[in-house]
Amino acid sequence: MGRAGRRLPALAALFYGALAALVLLGVRDVLFIYEENRCSMTYMYEYPEYLKIKLPKKTARRYPAYELYLYGEGNYAKENKNLLLTGIPVLFLPGNAGSYKQVRSLGSIALRKAEDVDFKYHFNFFSVNFNEELVALYGGSLQRQTKFVHECIKVILKLYKDREFAPSSVAIVGHSMGGLVARALLTLKNFKPELINLLITQATPHVAPVMPLDRYLTDFYTAVNNHWILKAQELRNLTTLSVAGGFRDYQVRSGLAFLPRSSQHGSALSVVSSAVPRAWASTDHLSIVWCKELILATIRAFFDLIDENTRQITEDPKKRMSVLNHHFVRHPAKIFEENPEAFTELTGTFTWITVKASKWTYSVYNDSDGKYFTFPLASHRKSYSHVYCESTLLDTSSWIYGCMNSNSPMCLEATDLSWKAELLPTTKVIMLKLQDHPSLSHIVVHVPPTVGNKYTLDCEFFKEDSRTVQLPVTHLFSFGLSSSKILLNSTGLLYNVQLQHFNRIYQAFKIHIESHCQSLKERKPSVYRLHIPWSHEDSIIVARIPSSTEISAKLHIAQPQNDSRVPELNIYSSSDCHYEVILKTSLLQVLGQIMRFHAGALPAYIVSNILLTYGGQLSTLVSTGQCSDFSLELVRTAKPYKVEPLISIVVFLQGFNWFREIWESLSLPEVDAAVLSSRDAWFPLVSLILFLFGTGIAYWSGVFFSTSLRLFSSLWLALMRPPVLQKDKLITPRRLCGALSLALVSWTTCGALAVVIVYLQYLFKVIKLHVNVKADQNTLSGDSGRSKETLQNSRMHTVKNQSSMDSISEATQSLSNSTIAEAVNSLKMHVTILNLFTWIVLLNLPSLIYWLKNLRYSVKLDPDPCRFTAIIITCILEILMNSSTSEVQSSKLLKIAAKVPLPLSVAMLAFGRMHLYKVPDFVTFSLLLHMLCCIV
Repeated sequence: MGRAGRRLPALAALFYGALAALVLLGVRDVLFIYEENRCSMTYMYEYPEYLKIKLPKKTARRYPAYELYLYGEGNYAKENKNLLLTGIPVLFLPGNAGSYKQVRSLGSIALRKAEDVDFKYHFNFFSVNFNEELVALYGGSLQRQTKFVHECIKVILKLYKDREFAPSSVAIVGHSMGGLVARALLTLKNFKPELINLLITQATPHVAPVMPLDRYLTDFYTAVNNHWILKAQELRNLTTLSVAGGFRDYQVRSGLAFLPRSSQHGSALSVVSSAVPRAWASTDHLSIVWCKELILATIRAFFDLIDENTRQITEDPKKRMSVLNHHFVRHPAKIFEENPEAFTELTGTFTWITVKASKWTYSVYNDSDGKYFTFPLASHRKSYSHVYCESTLLDTSSWIYGCMNSNSPMCLEATDLSWKAELLPTTKVIMLKLQDHPSLSHIVVHVPPTVGNKYTLDCEFFKEDSRTVQLPVTHLFSFGLSSSKILLNSTGLLYNVQLQHFNRIYQAFKIHIESHCQSLKERKPSVYRLHIPWSHEDSIIVARIPSSTEISAKLHIAQPQNDSRVPELNIYSSSDCHYEVILKTSLLQVLGQIMRFHAGALPAYIVSNILLTYGGQLSTLVSTGQCSDFSLELVRTAKPYKVEPLISIVVFLQGFNWFREIWESLSLPEVDAAVLSSRDAWFPLVSLILFLFGTGIAYWSGVFFSTSLRLFSSLWLALMRPPVLQKDKLITPRRLCGALSLALVSWTTCGALAVVIVYLQYLFKVIKLHVNVKADQNTLSGDSGRSKETLQNSRMHTVKNQSSMDSISEATQSLSNSTIAEAVNSLKMHVTILNLFTWIVLLNLPSLIYWLKNLRYSVKLDPDPCRFTAIIITCILEILMNSSTSEVQSSKLLKIAAKVPLPLSVAMLAFGRMHLYKVPDFVTFSLLLHMLCCIV
């Protein structure tokens, strides 16, 4: 091999090492680079107790693994042991591997809130024990869980029978997959929709499964989402709130937790926890069930939803949505009122002070006399477009009013504008567009008497253009080398920085905000809010002044096609400070966004690369009679231009009706890339990037395999004598019995169990073959060395004897070399097949874990997503593990088998990205042809 030939593997290793490093950097950004946990822990004031509810015998017999509990603490738990319940029923549904005890945060805080109102109203929190099933990885039990929840609802409502205020419906709180199970209740034929009037989901992946590992999971999602789309009008009386965790939740990205847009109607709301008032914190997948700030918002909403007449949750959908918007979207710093009075009397012997200036500040400390500050609007309407006011007194009383057509600076009756205010972490603010309020003559700011409180009030009139600045974001391929910068030198209280062209999920930026002030006096902190207008995913940061603050700007939801609004950076500033805003593209966070949205598709890309390499090895076997090395063949064969263009062409053509009609007439499924594009989760070059990432991972997985085999074989040789290298028969009675036994295991227990057994058997065979090859190579090299030594010591012999010995030695060595060469070729092929098979095992492993966890309830996994695949592949591998390249090489089917992996790789990426359970089917078909080559 020349210098260039030796340099190629080194360059390939360097290139694929760089790709693998990029993958790791993206994974690191998702798993570790996010804001600190700002949630407070919820604590129980008394020992929590879980009272098991007795279920009907038929239900208990049908669902032996599931249970229903009632939560309680202290005296409340003792009072409820006889189940004479009088509260409002709420049912908590845990998610993937979740515990029924996660209800304690909701139950405990609701109990404290009920004590505050002397138990005039209270809630009874029930919780379902799903045996901590892994339903996010195995979808076979989702339908069973849904039916059990239906039975639980009927049992719960029977507990209130003949009570004075007996409920007719149940509110449900579902965490993770529990929220999806709650939505699935409405797909049951005998389920009455009026049994649920309120559904709150926490970090529930509504749009699609995080990892689509079996068809039962994807079919369940399809059924639920289609039902909610088609029956949207029938579900309008059900109010649904979905709360996502934000960037801290790396298990369920927030984009999946937003209810599908086509099912969004007037009674559906989706928010990210970082945008929830009084929480303003991202939560991880588990902390969302105990985050005190979020739990408080939920419980406050529950109590505000109570109808005083029925003492149950209100049946009015409009009121339910008003309450949820009040607590989860825009909080005006006031206690919720269903119908606030249109006009308020401004009473009290307070001093009235007229303010004519366009900018006003008033500091209050131990002010015993209340005041009304009035701002006449007539003199400001021509010069200004908006008025903005803020107060650092965060109480829930009204503080700003509007006088209607009053000629006097005093007005006895005014409209309460406090309902238009918005609560922020350090202040409450209101901004009014003067054009929208033509009937207002004055704005009145109320300063109540205060003792011991110190706070500040600010108001200013301004033109919108003077406070709105456009900042174009940097290009994706600037890699952080260039930046966009603006300097805000004005003395205003509010700035809106519009982030132009920031609308796609693959964009990610770092925004640095430097604040500098003219004097060193104490100031209130600045508040920076990244506002995304098309979804409730705002994030808020509080910064001291002066300071240097860094904000990560990235999206959970891409901008809808018909939406022209622009994301904004709202800066709630101090008046005598200036701010410098610098925006740069963050390459690491871009990689994180790619991993966040598409890491679940990486197995399909990895297997596609290995399958292309496998096809290349078969091709070299046809052309040269030798099997090439995995790493070298991967470099030569795994090229994106062999796969991606065809998929892109199909996606493009599916935009035309005539092609879509032909496609549907052939009963072909929709290409995954087209589905992702419709969800705004696809972007240019992403498939190419993922393919290259898959190539890098496939390359290093091959290196890992080769290194592991060498390690195991060295250990084997060190501990025991190597077996003799001999050729085995393909089919023997013993192997037939083994294949039948594994097929029986697949049919009677779990298909994944049979797959793991045959995998271990295959792995042992390959290690044994590697040991044989290594031992024979060592023996051959040793014999060759000894022959040379013997030749030097026997120069005194006759030429005739020497010639005879050399010919015998050469013949023996030639025979040994050919045998070892054939074994080496077979070993290379087996290593590639084992590499492919490893990914099949990994994709089927969740169902095996689920089966092992539930083995005490049932020996047979039913339904089993990989039963038939397991039966086929175990039979195939029982033959392949004993095959050699010499048998394959002589087959007439080899040329066909060598060409099939390419179209299979294309099909895998076209239909397997969102359906990972299809990946083993493509691999199995390719291995089936290989097996036929060994026989035919």
